[in-house]
Amino acid sequence: MSEVTAVPLRPIAKGSLTKLWLGIAAVIVIGIGAAYVGTSRQVAMAMTPEEFLAANKGGDVVETPSGLQYEVLREGSGPKATASDIVLVEYEGRLANGEVFDSSARHGGPQPMPLQGMIPGWTEGLQLMNAGSKYRFWMKPDLGFGPVGVPGKIPGDALVIFDVTVKEVLPPQGFGMGGGGMPPGHGGM
Repeated sequence: MSEVTAVPLRPIAKGSLTKLWLGIAAVIVIGIGAAYVGTSRQVAMAMTPEEFLAANKGGDVVETPSGLQYEVLREGSGPKATASDIVLVEYEGRLANGEVFDSSARHGGPQPMPLQGMIPGWTEGLQLMNAGSKYRFWMKPDLGFGPVGVPGKIPGDALVIFDVTVKEVLPPQGFGMGGGGMPPGHGGM
């Protein structure tokens, strides 16, 4: 005959069931969040720059007559740059899907940038900012890198997004440039 061995069962510790359900809920929330981020990037890339900018404006986002959109993330109190000045900036440039294509950190930290000769969105946007400010800019292709883009980095006719902090405003002679042009050794945008 067969024998049955009794196995004593311990009751579930108080609160364990609650922890189990909270763990399951956390996994579900994380999964939904990951799906949302992935989907929102795909939706952003499927939109034309015009559609993206139309959906983006409003709230804290301001649009200039040229179509440059910006949001003030932190307002500074220093001087504003003019078209002939050089600004020391920290920046990060992204495509609409969030992919970073350039940043000042990749170049060793804040970079001096002359406003003359930059992409139109930078020339316009940096003149809106006081030293110490941090802005986010959304630039349609004609304010950014146009129909050609930057081969291997930025597709043609791409909407670009920049987070920019102006650290300091320097007059052209303060950088030894006397009137514009890129600082020595800087490959530009």
